[in-house]
Amino acid sequence: MNLPYFYEENIQQPVHVLSEETSKHCVQVLRMKAGEQLQLTDGKGSLFTATIINADKKHCGVRIESTAKYQPQTTTISVAISLLKNPARFEWFLEKATEIGVNEITPLICDHTEKEHFRYDRMHNILISAMLQSRQTWLPHLHQPKKFNVFINEDFDGIKLMAHCVEEEKKSINQITAASKNKLILIGPEGDFSVGEINKALEKNFVPVTLGNTRLRAETAGIVAAALLVNMG
Repeated sequence: MNLPYFYEENIQQPVHVLSEETSKHCVQVLRMKAGEQLQLTDGKGSLFTATIINADKKHCGVRIESTAKYQPQTTTISVAISLLKNPARFEWFLEKATEIGVNEITPLICDHTEKEHFRYDRMHNILISAMLQSRQTWLPHLHQPKKFNVFINEDFDGIKLMAHCVEEEKKSINQITAASKNKLILIGPEGDFSVGEINKALEKNFVPVTLGNTRLRAETAGIVAAALLVNMG
């Protein structure tokens, strides 16, 4: 059976005092006691196995017994996706993208974006929960929302893709053969990217791609793209 698994941003050795939130979950919710073991990650590739030495519901102390270090993926998978009118749908995307193994997520504000409010702390906690649920040790990097025109002018060392619904010649993601390079894909809002945005992205060497024969919701498109890119290696 897997040990209980928690995220702590800064983990001290050989003895670490858990945050109040984690302490409460261990001691009050799971009713863990001194002598029982758990696992911790800092979201930066480290996995710690620890033993509870002081089962305090606010300041639970643990002793680090062993540490394992996991290397990051050799390529970075980045998804830049518009904020959505329904925040629950955007939260669903964040959760599933984390489980799939996306490394970097940038919320976009596009011409057709209907809702620009973004609760960073809530969204960050969703990533943490999804990382723990899927028992990963690397937490995706979540950026603050960026204007589309600002974002596409930023440097990116890798392949830049764009999924949109305008009828034109597009490649399938499966035709993108440079598996060793970093990959970035743009996903638009419910009303798709504007023609002006598409033209600006093409000028910045984004390659238009198709995600299949059906028209997908924005959050579904983000997940399909993420899965395809992660599985390219």
